[in-house]
Amino acid sequence: MIKNICKIILALFIFTSCESYVDVFPDNVATIEYAFRDKVGAEKFLASCYTYLPNDGDISADPAILGSNELWTYLNPTDMTDNYPYDIKIGLQNASSPYNNYWAGLQNGKALFQGIRNCNYFLDNIDLVGPELDDNNKAVWKAEAKFLKAYYHFYLLRMYGPIPLIKTSLPISSDIDAVRTYREPFDDCVQYISQLLDEATVDLPFAIAEPVTQMGRITKPIALSVKAQLLAMAASPLFNGNPDYAYLKDNRGVQLFPAEYVQSKWDSAAVAARIAIAAAEYAGNKLYIFADQSMSIDTTTRRLQSLRGAVSDRWNEEIIWGNSRSIAYEYWCLPFLNANHQANVKWKPMLGPTFEVAESFYSKNGVPIDEDNTYDYANRYTTDLTPATGHKFYVQPGFRTAKLNLNREPRFYANLGFDGGYWFGNNEDATLKPSENNSALFMKQGQRSGKVGSLRYTMTGYWAKKPCNYKSVFNASKLTFEPFRYAFPIIRLADIYLLYAEALNESMEAPDASVYEYIDKVRARAGLKGVVESWTNYSKYGAAPTTTKDGMREIIHRERAIELCFEGKQFWDIRRWKTAIKSMNTTVFGWNVDANTEGDYYRIIPLADISFSTKNYLWPIRSYDLRINKNLVQNPYW
Repeated sequence: MIKNICKIILALFIFTSCESYVDVFPDNVATIEYAFRDKVGAEKFLASCYTYLPNDGDISADPAILGSNELWTYLNPTDMTDNYPYDIKIGLQNASSPYNNYWAGLQNGKALFQGIRNCNYFLDNIDLVGPELDDNNKAVWKAEAKFLKAYYHFYLLRMYGPIPLIKTSLPISSDIDAVRTYREPFDDCVQYISQLLDEATVDLPFAIAEPVTQMGRITKPIALSVKAQLLAMAASPLFNGNPDYAYLKDNRGVQLFPAEYVQSKWDSAAVAARIAIAAAEYAGNKLYIFADQSMSIDTTTRRLQSLRGAVSDRWNEEIIWGNSRSIAYEYWCLPFLNANHQANVKWKPMLGPTFEVAESFYSKNGVPIDEDNTYDYANRYTTDLTPATGHKFYVQPGFRTAKLNLNREPRFYANLGFDGGYWFGNNEDATLKPSENNSALFMKQGQRSGKVGSLRYTMTGYWAKKPCNYKSVFNASKLTFEPFRYAFPIIRLADIYLLYAEALNESMEAPDASVYEYIDKVRARAGLKGVVESWTNYSKYGAAPTTTKDGMREIIHRERAIELCFEGKQFWDIRRWKTAIKSMNTTVFGWNVDANTEGDYYRIIPLADISFSTKNYLWPIRSYDLRINKNLVQNPYW
């Protein structure tokens, strides 16, 4: 049934109808009439609507990067300015001056309601442009503005829950009561955003016709993928009959959150995700495979580069939507691979993956390490020599490292750098072949990739490899770090594959082959067998977890955490799933990075306790905004 609906709707979409575009910004636009007197002015105004897009991948403006449980840094990161996501994670969020405030545009947040108003101005006035703007271009531009308007509403909805819906521009003559808006019920917000996305999708192109000048503009696959995310969010436990929010009403007596769980919301999410996949694949999106044939490299290294490059290879075929403005992420992640770099280069690596991330990756057999009946889980923190087989391209031969770093799946080695592991890049080994002199990590105290001073090191003993492109280099003559600029993935195909599997699983009484299909596509790229085969052969529970909705839910949640780690997805996932109350109330651990011997280094050190309460699932509305608009009501428990 779902497949038939998808084909019909996709057919309707098909037959209807390098600098990123968002770097353009209009200047000297004095009045609305002036802005729309010609095609050039109108396009500049449209570009200004794009500038409100949140800067995904920026560690100070994107709360999902450092605000999740994936990365850790110094408890008082004096070397990082205005690091509000970190402050959110350690429990400093507040209602008087909220961090990453996208409602009012403060504390490294963008004023998304202003962005919505600009989109409304554009839609109200684009018809003023004369015949030089042909009907086809006008329709596409209107669709882009509608998408941006929908996306800004969606971003706010994800952060705050029910929000005011700014459907039209208010006349200048409006009285004070007209601007004192109400938060609308959550389901009404979802319905309105979904409607806007549907309207936009009809006239959007499947792909960008002129990538050199227009990359970053909105396409059908982008709009359909956002709709899939919207409906999956609406179906998830945080917003689908959540008893924690059932009491919240405004001064009209209107209930803002749905009180009852609605199973059919998952059906709608599954249909939306399947349509998004069909549109993306029709447009040419596919799972990325590293394809530089000029390099004579082995199959294992090519797989590792595929897993890493799906994020950091510029505008690769897996990226449905990317943010080309976010270039600083790897500045905080790339370790020193040369002793000279420690003393002379000005970049500041300091983001370390947590032990929770390191332990989440599967064993080499594709199941959790605490379930694998062949994995020595009880002794995972003890050390051992690198096995003679199976690790040639993962760990230096003859190196003693923690068992936790051995016999793991390829995504572990593609995502994490650790003592004794390899790190291709930093201009040290452009051939992508393991070498102790060039690409090996040595991370004990005083060593080239370890802690040398009070700054510029990882507290956990792990480095985040995926956000760093292997072409990012150290300029020896300028003593500078020169990152390889890429578009940080806002949405990539693997994300939508896994979202589809999740929605399908939740819509069924028990999973079937259609649920396994899209998980297994993602796992196959990582060199793993399908979930049923892997659990049957290696899990101490056998195939049982793959046969029930609850069991597959846990598998899908873990698969998303692994495949999409360091991409800002886990932050939002654990909120919509209502699992953050468990995973974010924890102790952060690390190896003893102050030690320079094997015996001392491989000791588990507690770094900090972090806490999370029910109120943290949503952002607080700033107290000042509540005072000036008495029609607004604060989010629960703030």
